[in-house]
Amino acid sequence: MASGRPTMADVAAAAGVSTALVSIVFREVPGASEATRERVKRVADELGYVPDRHAQKLRQIRSGLLGVTFELQQPFHGDLVEQLYPAMTDRGYDLVLSGIAPTRDEKTAIEALVRERCEALILLGSRLGPADLGELAHRVPVQVVARAPGVDTVGAVRMDDDLGIILGVDHLAVLGHRRIAYIDGGDAPGSGDRVSGFLRRTTELGIDGRVVHGGSAETDGVSAMTALLDQGDTATAVMAFNDRVAIGVLDVLVRRGKSVPEDISVMGYDDSRLSRLAHIDLSTIAQDTDRLAHEVVAQAVGQLGGHAVSDIVLPPTLIARRTTGRAPES
Repeated sequence: MASGRPTMADVAAAAGVSTALVSIVFREVPGASEATRERVKRVADELGYVPDRHAQKLRQIRSGLLGVTFELQQPFHGDLVEQLYPAMTDRGYDLVLSGIAPTRDEKTAIEALVRERCEALILLGSRLGPADLGELAHRVPVQVVARAPGVDTVGAVRMDDDLGIILGVDHLAVLGHRRIAYIDGGDAPGSGDRVSGFLRRTTELGIDGRVVHGGSAETDGVSAMTALLDQGDTATAVMAFNDRVAIGVLDVLVRRGKSVPEDISVMGYDDSRLSRLAHIDLSTIAQDTDRLAHEVVAQAVGQLGGHAVSDIVLPPTLIARRTTGRAPES
C-alpha cells in the first residue's frame, strides 16, 4: 500500500475482493453477503480507511452498464457481441462497447470502459497476461471469454479447445486423411491448447500431423498455405486456427488450381458468419456464441453480487460442410 490516506483500492486488495464490491459494502446496497461485508469493514478498520462521503454521493446511483472489449477485425467477436445484447437486457444491464484495432490497443479500450463507470468488464479473447488481468480485477470485476483466465480473481467462460481440435482431427481421420497440417494461431488466445490437442490426437491415431506457424487473419492463412505448397507438402487436409485463416487457405488453393475437397480438405474453427456464406460453406468447429454470452453475463452479474468467479468450459460442436471430403487416392 502506498503511503498516505488508504484508498478503496487498498481495502479491496487487502480483503481480496474487487473495488466494486468494497463500494457496494460502504454504500450499504444489495450485492454482498453478510460475511463479505464484515470482512471488508474489518479490513477497512485495520487500514484506517475512511470513506469519502462526497465521492459516495456522486457514485450512489449504479451505472447499470457492463463494458465489453472486442477485436474489430474478428468476425467471431462480432457474433459474440450480437448475443451479448439480449443476454444483458435479460438481466437489466446495458452494453458499452470498446473496440481493439491495430491503431487502438487493448489497454486503451479497457480504460475507456472504466471511465464510462461500467460495473464490470467482459474481455473477448483478451491478450492481457495474468498479472495485468489480476491488477485490473482489483479495480473492477473482470470476465474473459474464449481463453483461460490464468488468475483466480478473474472469471472465464470458454469452449474446450482441446476437445474442439480432437473433433476436427477425428472427422478428417474418418474420411481417410493420414497427413494433416495444422496452421496455428501464433500468439492468439487459445492457440497453445489447440496445438497441443492436435499433436496429441494425431499421435494417438498414428497420423502424420504437422504444425505450421500462422496467426489469426486471412493473410496468415495465405502465407502458411503458400509455404506448404511451395515446399511440396503432401498433406491431404489442412486445419486452421480459425475461420479467417481457413478462408486465406481457400484463397490460395483456388488461385493454385486446387480443388476443395477433392484435392485437399480444409477445416476452420469458430463457425463464424463467414464460414456459413454459401460460396464458402466451410467445415468448422462451432463455438456456441449464445451460450457463451449468457454464461459470461450471468457470471459477471453474480460477481457483482459477491459470488466467487469460475472458469466455465463448454463443449464445442463439429460442423461438416463442403470443404472436407474423402482423402484423395495416393
